[in-house]
Amino acid sequence: MKHFTSFLLFVLLITTASAQPQKWRKGIVTDEFIYTSAPYPSCHAATIAETPAGLVAAWFGGTRERHPDVGIWVSLHRNGTWNVSGEVANGYVNDTLRYPTWNPVLYQVPGGKLMLFYKMGPSPSTWWGMLTESADHGQSWSPPKALPQGFIGPVKNKPVLLPSGELLCPSSTEGNGWKIHFEISPDNGKTWSKSGPVEGQGKDAIQPSVLFHPGGKLQALGRSRNRAILETWSSDGGKTWTPLAETALPNNNSGTDAVTLADGRHLLVYNHVLPPGNEAKGPRTPLHVSLSRDGKTWFAALVLEDSPISQYSYPSVIQSSDGLVHVVYTWRRERIKHVVIDPSHLKLKKIKSKEWPDKKLNKRLSEIKEYDELK
Repeated sequence: MKHFTSFLLFVLLITTASAQPQKWRKGIVTDEFIYTSAPYPSCHAATIAETPAGLVAAWFGGTRERHPDVGIWVSLHRNGTWNVSGEVANGYVNDTLRYPTWNPVLYQVPGGKLMLFYKMGPSPSTWWGMLTESADHGQSWSPPKALPQGFIGPVKNKPVLLPSGELLCPSSTEGNGWKIHFEISPDNGKTWSKSGPVEGQGKDAIQPSVLFHPGGKLQALGRSRNRAILETWSSDGGKTWTPLAETALPNNNSGTDAVTLADGRHLLVYNHVLPPGNEAKGPRTPLHVSLSRDGKTWFAALVLEDSPISQYSYPSVIQSSDGLVHVVYTWRRERIKHVVIDPSHLKLKKIKSKEWPDKKLNKRLSEIKEYDELK
């Protein structure tokens, strides 16, 4: 009887452990690694796009972030699987000089080429923008070229196509304080103009993503050091923007991404983590998904990762032509994860006072004492 009781207790513990993640997993169709082995130990900053031939993902990989051997790697999703990734760009200058590369961003021009923006340089405060393009859905790429001086392209999150036909790239700089700005191209990267930087009023943010609202309004959400996701709004197609303001969502000083769905709702992927005490930075776990109809009131939808082992970060999200949502993100700096979500199956619960509506999960994760300080 003693052994049987112990067995029941063991089963209960296993069931409880597995039940918790399932509570916030409804709507997930696919949960997979893009790769399980690579010729480098570290990766980060994934991006994803849908082409006429299928999905394409990219990220940077190398010895570690900032190392000169870090290059941009691409994998194609064909016939239900991701192919072996290949390096399509790096910071090689000559035999004695090579810079690290950073933050690739994919964008499929409607009816045109697949664009791959990335950054090159020794640090985020000194990097410059680069662009390469593919005419065959990611199989081959043009020789990379530098963007015009003073332009870096989308800094982390995808560009959006405005009703005017202009490409709006959410961007930011870190050299003289954190500042959000927007870069606009009317001809898919041939010529550029700029709006911003957005007034901070004592707040600073980087790495914005852009959402569409009724009446032509735009909303941009950005990473901050102010313990909250920051927002700014535009009513004139991205030419001018309101001063940065705090949203009702916390931010752990880590990247986020968002997309406006075909049904008009807005889906956000982020670490719903309020840093401890008065700190500006917190653990990059868990990784959450929330939805909103107005960009103001948010509802908890999914927990993509809830392990206390950090980090799960830097998501990129799109909605594909079949209505499914695709998210790629950094998994412990070791691999890139791909999750497919059916947004029609999500169960939502209102977020109040910046707290994720799950006390047990919050308590367990509040005990995380240590986390990495990687950018």
